[in-house]
Amino acid sequence: MTPGLWHYRFVANTDLDRLARTAYEAHREAQSGPLPSWEEASEGEKKAWRAAVAAVSGPVESTLTDTPSARSIVLQAGDQTHIFHAEFTAGRQGSLIVSDDHASSHHALFQAAHGYWFVQDLGSTNGTWLNGRRIFAAQRLKKGDKIRIGRSTVVVVST
Repeated sequence: MTPGLWHYRFVANTDLDRLARTAYEAHREAQSGPLPSWEEASEGEKKAWRAAVAAVSGPVESTLTDTPSARSIVLQAGDQTHIFHAEFTAGRQGSLIVSDDHASSHHALFQAAHGYWFVQDLGSTNGTWLNGRRIFAAQRLKKGDKIRIGRSTVVVVST
């Protein structure tokens, strides 16, 4: 398994568990009758909450690997245009340098899969945002998308 894929599955599964637990606890607080805490819930109940969260937050178990049909991605970061043909990271270090104190060293991963480009957060402190919404799993990119890394915005010019 490639390092990027391992990290994707680890981060996605960790975020999925956290989101499922948060959703369950919110549901529990909204109920008039008592429900068990997340720790006391059955594995079946937890699996159902993970599935529900995965359905609304995007793919979690999909395999993201470079494919020969993957096109390049063109990004606008400030006044500079960048073209990438393969997987890369963005942050204070990496292939796409974001000079922003609010960005993590390796903040976001961009990967091509099945002819599309995806972005995912790499466990950054301030999160990665796509079109004003924080992302918790890999998200597909399209022309015009705005990715916020720290306080900086990167725009997808083309995919």
